[in-house]
Amino acid sequence: MRQITRRVTFALLVALALLLALGALPSYLQTGDPYYLTATPADGNHTAVDASLVTTDRYPYASAALADAAPNRAGRSDAYYRGPFGFKGAFTHSPFDEVDAVRARNVSAVDGDGVFVRQNGTLYRLAVTQQP
Repeated sequence: MRQITRRVTFALLVALALLLALGALPSYLQTGDPYYLTATPADGNHTAVDASLVTTDRYPYASAALADAAPNRAGRSDAYYRGPFGFKGAFTHSPFDEVDAVRARNVSAVDGDGVFVRQNGTLYRLAVTQQP
């Protein structure tokens, strides 16, 4: 009985360690070209999401891009790498997730693959860009 209990306990600990590794390790995979979330100043009278709804804890890429932007220049977030085989996307937070979440806040602010956001009276278009 004792040996079976030890083996089951060991197997459960190994399974737990593997699950923890699957949650932590994909964020370290960096292959391919980087993707950035960019905030580009936009002209016109577009419906936009209020930037106060884009909080740093929930939208780190979007808030970094907006913080880096100015009314006369685009800002961008830190780099995000998809990783091999699309495996990383299932386990990590990405700029793609953030654009989708901001789009869901106001569907009329969507512009193709981006979304309009207004911060301090300036209109920005948030979109994911890939740069080699």
